[in-house]
Amino acid sequence: MGAFAFDFVLLAILIIGITALMGAILNGIGENIFGGKQKNKFFDRSARTQAGWKQVGGRK
Repeated sequence: MGAFAFDFVLLAILIIGITALMGAILNGIGENIFGGKQKNKFFDRSARTQAGWKQVGGRK
């Protein structure tokens, strides 16, 4: 019974891990291939929103 539980948990971890890894890889490939001019749309919008903000933390 212990071996079954171990195999089941190991299989579950592998399936979840492979699924998550495939999602991240395919998202990156999709953005690069099909992104076109809007490849950095969200990054650029975030940068424009944060323009002029005061830097906090760390030492200058």
